[in-house]
Amino acid sequence: MNPDIHGLWPALLLPVAADGTLDTPRALSHAKRMLAAGCDGVTLFGTTGEGTAFTVAERKALLETMRGSGIQASQIIVTTTALALGDAIELGRHAARLGVHRQMFMPPFYFNQPREAGVIEAVSQVVRGIGDDQLKLLLYHFPAMSTFGFSHEAIAELVRRHPGQVMGVKDSGGSLDHALALANAFPALSILTGSEQHVAEVMRAGGSGSINGLANVAPRLMARVINNPHNVSTEDSALILSLLALLSIRPNMPFVGVYKQMLAEQIGDAAWLNMRAPLSPLDPSEAQAVCDGYRAIGAPLESI
Repeated sequence: MNPDIHGLWPALLLPVAADGTLDTPRALSHAKRMLAAGCDGVTLFGTTGEGTAFTVAERKALLETMRGSGIQASQIIVTTTALALGDAIELGRHAARLGVHRQMFMPPFYFNQPREAGVIEAVSQVVRGIGDDQLKLLLYHFPAMSTFGFSHEAIAELVRRHPGQVMGVKDSGGSLDHALALANAFPALSILTGSEQHVAEVMRAGGSGSINGLANVAPRLMARVINNPHNVSTEDSALILSLLALLSIRPNMPFVGVYKQMLAEQIGDAAWLNMRAPLSPLDPSEAQAVCDGYRAIGAPLESI
């Protein structure tokens, strides 16, 4: 495994107040709960964390609070995805000044299906603009969100341009074959899958770990898989699939809302049901279905 970015890094859910403002105390508590449960670190402001819905100032402030609270820089991957490259550069520079060199970047997503040459140049401008020799950048492959998927050729070109700085790929494409191909093609890079059900198999092929949403509600379960991918119990495999099935227990539910519903049910804190517009909470029938399904699984909190 690549020594720079490996292990379990939950794509951290972020709590908001009823008016949509970031709930910093709850966010800090949740991050520390993840670390105490055995996660290697946390990933801030990714898709699961509603990251691009927050302003540059909000994102800076939360990162500063987490660093000031005793969370180590080495325990944070910060996502710098932003509509404007200048904002992404500003976020990356700010993180680097705080010692947070592990960063993740998704190409700007407001132009559908941009040409590969343009995306390569965009990533290069971000790396050059941040200007951090210690930068450890993950390319965020999520074509369903960004309408762009990093090809092997694009990855190789960015590694050639920025050796020692472009360190790997976070693969949220959902395809096991794609993740395995990345692990096989780039053994020197950190390949982290976002598909919980594929973690063990990808790691057995040389992958480095996972950044995923399920870890918000099942950190110990996902840590067990990552710590021993060659010997995952049938019970743990089944439990992962049962929990993931709640994401589609009703059609067309927003996955962030489902995870927040599960977390609110798990820890008894309804404040987690709030979401930042334009996302919205589950409707009552959806929420009831998720809660009923979660209770029916019956997994003890200490095991997940």
